[in-house]
Amino acid sequence: MDAETPRPLVHIIDDDTGLCEALVRLVRSVGLEGRAYNSVQGFLAAPPENVPSCILLDVRLPDMSGLDLQDSLVRRGLPLPVVMMTGYGDIPMSVRAMKAGAVDFLPKPFRDQDLLDAVERALARDRKQIGIRVEQEQLNAKFAALTLREQEVFQGIMDGLMNREIAERLSLSLATVKAHRGALTRKMGVANAADLVRFGRLLDLVRD
Repeated sequence: MDAETPRPLVHIIDDDTGLCEALVRLVRSVGLEGRAYNSVQGFLAAPPENVPSCILLDVRLPDMSGLDLQDSLVRRGLPLPVVMMTGYGDIPMSVRAMKAGAVDFLPKPFRDQDLLDAVERALARDRKQIGIRVEQEQLNAKFAALTLREQEVFQGIMDGLMNREIAERLSLSLATVKAHRGALTRKMGVANAADLVRFGRLLDLVRD
């Protein structure tokens, strides 16, 4: 890994200080960055970082349960992948965690390798989520750069209309619609109609 490239970050939330310290050393031993918090509030107060990240989260914490924090992060739109840890796990608890999107549910004590494997799966998930967010931001910027007419033609395409039907809807000539379609295709950076439709779906231009 390049020296200037930030290392993937593992947030460790557990009120067992000794375990936190041990897990920080463990993740750092494989080239990751580890940050330990003894409470949910400590974690929430930390500034966000724009690097692939995940959370090692104890189920039982003094200020909020790990399961409640997991639910809260989903509601806030902060879907960091979570690996649950617990010394008191049971089947209903693990089912709830997995339904809420947890990558894994590890009963204590666990093997170091099992935890590292779960962390790598969680970081892989976050890398994918980051890629999707970046693509979405780029698409939003490209769509915003279209003229109003180009956006209207794009919407017509997403509504399944042919060029002539778009021309009738917008009271334009067929040649003008074709020109707008060519311009928006170039600006969106697509090579064919299938890619244009895929981008339109990502931009939520599909109407019921």
